[in-house]
Amino acid sequence: MSQNPKGTSPDDQPSKPGRNERKPFRPGGGRTAIQRMRTPEYLVIGHICADLLPDGSYVLGGTALYSALTAAKLGARVAVLTRGVFGREVAGMKIPSLEPYLDDRISIIVQEADVPTTFINEYRADRRVQTMPHWAGEIDLNGLPPHWRNAKIVHLGPIADEIEPRNCVGLTNQFLGATPQGWMRSWPRSTGGRVTHVPLKLPGTLIERLDSVIVSDEEIAYTREVVNRVGERRLSVMTRGPEGAQVIAGSEKIDLPGYNVKVKDLTGAGDVFAAAFFLMAADRNVSARRAGEFANAVAALSIGEVGPFGVPTRRQVEQLLETGRVS
Repeated sequence: MSQNPKGTSPDDQPSKPGRNERKPFRPGGGRTAIQRMRTPEYLVIGHICADLLPDGSYVLGGTALYSALTAAKLGARVAVLTRGVFGREVAGMKIPSLEPYLDDRISIIVQEADVPTTFINEYRADRRVQTMPHWAGEIDLNGLPPHWRNAKIVHLGPIADEIEPRNCVGLTNQFLGATPQGWMRSWPRSTGGRVTHVPLKLPGTLIERLDSVIVSDEEIAYTREVVNRVGERRLSVMTRGPEGAQVIAGSEKIDLPGYNVKVKDLTGAGDVFAAAFFLMAADRNVSARRAGEFANAVAALSIGEVGPFGVPTRRQVEQLLETGRVS
């Protein structure tokens, strides 16, 4: 199943009077909306999940959703490859539709699954305990349209070990970034259950291919080797919540302070940061410091609003960078 952006492309426009109309060689030879879409600038791969709220309802989340919305809001043409079930009731869960998130900048391919990946988040003494009762299964990278593989930026955003790392090396010859949290989650897959964390283990071929990896300060103990290896060659980032972030670029470590903002919703802040950072870092004319400062500002502004629609515009970001104040 695929869900694609609304609107039309030049192929959909009616021909002008007096001009010869091009027709396919045979009936049914027209192109699909996916085929008509230009090569995306930003491709993110990962599960869009369903999070259970205290009132028993479900809300969509996950790196793929938050990062895609961020990249689109910042002006990129975005594509998402995910797997799950959306817009209907399954296993007693009413799963929201993806329709509200689709516009002329975002195209989504959804690989069919029996259930969506589902998280239950509980907070005990300021510590989050996660349970995963349902898993949508592994994403088949062969399901990518050929031109999507040529995206300028490919963001590997696993949240539940849904991407096979060995299959990722040849996805793009431009910029390959990863937020590897999902490769560090372990849970009883046959029954569902509590999530635990394991050290990040990636094949050397992928580590050497990554242009950037972003982790949180809570994840660094599980990821230090990968972070250091990618940072020595290109760019690594450790986000620190309200304390800002640290960018590793070769032998340089750049500490970026956080912003004093009123927090309404921290959900997805790391994914927002990652999308903003990858967009800037993919431009070799942009310094590591500038990319980090930009991403830091985007994430700070996003937590001042609730949900994925709180991502700021470029104009708002530039204003924060110039003044240092949130308007």
